[in-house]
Amino acid sequence: MKRLADIERFCLVGHLISMGFGLAGLLLVMPHPEFLSFVPAGQTLFRWSMAGGGVTYILLGTIAVAIYAYRMLGWRNWLTFMLPAVLISLSSELLGTSTGFPFGDYSYLSGLGYKIAGLVPFTIPLSWFYLGFSSYVLARAGLGRLFANRPWLWQVSAIALGALLLTSWDFVLDPAMSQTAMPFWYWHQPGAFFGMPYQNFAGWLGTGIIFMTVAALFWRKRSIVLPASQLDFPLVVYLGNFAFAMIMSMAAGFWIPIGLGLLVGVVPAVVCWKLAQVRSLTGIDAADVMLSSSQASSLDKPTTHTPVVVSTK
Repeated sequence: MKRLADIERFCLVGHLISMGFGLAGLLLVMPHPEFLSFVPAGQTLFRWSMAGGGVTYILLGTIAVAIYAYRMLGWRNWLTFMLPAVLISLSSELLGTSTGFPFGDYSYLSGLGYKIAGLVPFTIPLSWFYLGFSSYVLARAGLGRLFANRPWLWQVSAIALGALLLTSWDFVLDPAMSQTAMPFWYWHQPGAFFGMPYQNFAGWLGTGIIFMTVAALFWRKRSIVLPASQLDFPLVVYLGNFAFAMIMSMAAGFWIPIGLGLLVGVVPAVVCWKLAQVRSLTGIDAADVMLSSSQASSLDKPTTHTPVVVSTK
């Protein structure tokens, strides 16, 4: 398990560094190509960044989060989140790029890898998974302190907040990424919110709610326990990706999306993380609550931690 933890850490660091390379290429080198003359192997690095940087950072983020989910929650709980997240988000994206529902009328350009059915890059549903998982885990952990004795209210609130955290990332990402010097997608009919249609937000929120609800239904009779000390990982994933989107929007001068994303994304995410830490200090070392007294099989349990479990039944 230590080897898996090392791979997870390596992929997370690589994920963050790859985003940094992407930012440098899009915001520094493309407007000022003369900068490459001051960087060793600058032309090679730039070509690599533009050709595969987007795919690389998404794949590394996916691997890191997948290993984390497996180590912390077991393989069943990992897959019962990842598979609905990937399949449902892919279905929404295919429907959206074909019909305009539920996000609006848009198309993907090159730069994010092979397109499924010629419409949606294979990396897009992977990004829904790793950001969706990080958002949901943070929401679930923070709200567990507030609604520990009211499991259904806790479940519904965690799904709603998790989907909102996920959508908040898009508030900041979409305007900049669709209007950068090298856009990755474009809107056939630009909307009123910095080029995005308001419908896009509803599509993001609805898609997130659906796959998080499916995962919550799978998880309801299983032991879902995370130590508060292990919530730094999803917070770093969330904040790292938000920072990438924020810097892109700052370069484009889109300050309102940044403010909105900070208010309804970053602040609630950090508050949830902090609530989980406070809960741990009060003597409950689990950032989540077991929804059932039934025990998962030995192959489906995390093997690195044995936190206190609070039953809601």
